Amino acid sequence: MIWAPYQFASAGMIATDQTMVASTGVDRAALASELQALGIDAASARERVAAMTDQELRALAGEIANAPAGGVYGEGIVFIILVSLIIWAWYKHRNPW
Repeated sequence: MIWAPYQFASAGMIATDQTMVASTGVDRAALASELQALGIDAASARERVAAMTDQELRALAGEIANAPAGGVYGEGIVFIILVSLIIWAWYKHRNPW
């Protein structure tokens, strides 16, 4: 066994709550408290976190510090509207009716 090129794995028992935290990588209670710190009431924060999937939890935990308050990317929308208006004005200038 000493000369085997691979190491052997060993298994042990762990609690269910430890596997849930390890699989999500995020503690739901900690995320709920961060939402409370941003101004969401405690009951609503717990409900929102409980309704999220593991993937949503990871995404929110990664971007909670710089997530927009309204959930809308305002600068992007303004940029798209501005570019559209410039293209429309250029087209109307080149092709009058």
